[in-house]
Amino acid sequence: MSGQSITDRITAAQHSVTGSAVSKTVCKATTHEIMGPKKKHLDYLIQCTNEMNVNIPQLADTLFERTTNSSWVVVFKSLITTHHLMVYGNERFIQYLASRNTLFNLSNFLDKSGLQGYDMSTFIRRYSRYLNEKAVSYRQVAFDFTKVKRGADGVMRTMSTEKLLKTMPIIQNQMDALLDFNVNANELTNGVINAAFMLLFKDAIRLFAAYNEGIINLLEKYFDMKKNQCKEGLDIYKKFLTRMTRISEFLKVAEQVGIDRGDIPDLSQAPSSLLDALEQHLASLEGKKIKDSTAASRATTLSNAVSSLASTGLSLTRVDEREKQAALEEEQARLKALKEQRLKELGKKTHNTSTTASSPVSSLAGSINTTAAIDMFSTPGSLNSSSKMSNDLLDMQPTFQTAVPPVAGTWGGFTPSVAVQPQTSGGLNVDFDSVFGNRSPTNVNLDSTGFEDLDGLLKPTVTSQNQSLPSAKHLPNKLVSDDLDSSLANLVGNLGIGNGTTKNDVHWSQPGEKKLTGGSNWQPKVAPTTTWNPATLNGMHFPQYVS
Repeated sequence: MSGQSITDRITAAQHSVTGSAVSKTVCKATTHEIMGPKKKHLDYLIQCTNEMNVNIPQLADTLFERTTNSSWVVVFKSLITTHHLMVYGNERFIQYLASRNTLFNLSNFLDKSGLQGYDMSTFIRRYSRYLNEKAVSYRQVAFDFTKVKRGADGVMRTMSTEKLLKTMPIIQNQMDALLDFNVNANELTNGVINAAFMLLFKDAIRLFAAYNEGIINLLEKYFDMKKNQCKEGLDIYKKFLTRMTRISEFLKVAEQVGIDRGDIPDLSQAPSSLLDALEQHLASLEGKKIKDSTAASRATTLSNAVSSLASTGLSLTRVDEREKQAALEEEQARLKALKEQRLKELGKKTHNTSTTASSPVSSLAGSINTTAAIDMFSTPGSLNSSSKMSNDLLDMQPTFQTAVPPVAGTWGGFTPSVAVQPQTSGGLNVDFDSVFGNRSPTNVNLDSTGFEDLDGLLKPTVTSQNQSLPSAKHLPNKLVSDDLDSSLANLVGNLGIGNGTTKNDVHWSQPGEKKLTGGSNWQPKVAPTTTWNPATLNGMHFPQYVS
């Protein structure tokens, strides 16, 4: 089967609809294509394990769900993806796997769809057993043997005797599960099993390096142990020799499938005389008769064995460092490629910006006037008079000049003028500046032939001659700017219109205290609307409204 199946596409589409990018990536990494999981999918899942907002249990459950598929390809790729995340992903992932009661239950898996399915099912069962053992080992020792610090001050070299004797069987079980994969070079026939073998090969090198350092620590402390501890230590060392033979065979298979010889470590066997020295020491502790051996000879044998094992450890370390260096160079190459791509994108963006800036449309758009908006309701007079405004609200006198469009016959046949045209005769002199307490009173002349705009108000024409108002210096009372009621009362009293005399007929009072009274022609308000008398009132004539 080659290429993604319809089932793969449908499953990916379902996860796209639900908005689960992680589940979709898992499905794409475990398709029916007979090839290893793609690197871009594995890198994305590794990044997901490093994100705190990603649900690690959900990610693991999705991988476990994929292992229930009937196809050996999907199941095998699911195991490979899980192994990859355990090795290169965040430690939270393997911690969650170690906390689960059950992991992969594939001991009876069998794909009967074809001959290749039968062959691959055997390796799937072995591979799943190793992953289970890897998680169990982490649960028991709380760290991953393939990631521990190595060297003279490493974890395995500085471990105490009691803890060392408990830890060595755990690492031996994990090593047994790995070597039980037991694949031959002629069985690595497809990309899926090859990807699994590469992960196992890297684990084998690191796991054996930790195993080797544990044995060195054991030998250094062997002659100082108690009898029971020596017996356990001797059994551990014998198993180590057996596993060293098996790991050598495993590395030979890696060399046959094309892995670089420099990536394969050289394993140095410990001298056989060391085993005899260990057995004789245990027999002496048990009280058995042994041939005489001096302490100097035992020290020499132990030193040779430790040196041999240490050289093996150095070889394993060099291989591991070489792999790290290769990974670092690969990452630097990727970063360099991404940087060059980004610079090209920025160059194209700059070119497009310059092209857009030189176009007529952009030039026209760039020449838009951005000056401050003009106040349509202000005039030069109002702008200049802003500095003369006093603190009193009643002293504010805007000098708006409202342009009124001519409407024939609207106001009794008279057409309002557009601009104020001061007249010297034939109008009524109303000294509003004096009334409002301004220092420089100015006479405003109203034309008797029509209405004029003064301070935003239309003033009616009168039939009488020009009549002057008393100046501000003749006002009986001065406006009080701090008392609004007093100011309004003085305003009403000082507003005299008529034969040049001041009228004080209108008395100001608070609402509800007195009824408003006026002169002889005063009409009290008896309705919500105001009724105007067309007759002459105080010397002013109000023409009839033409409807």
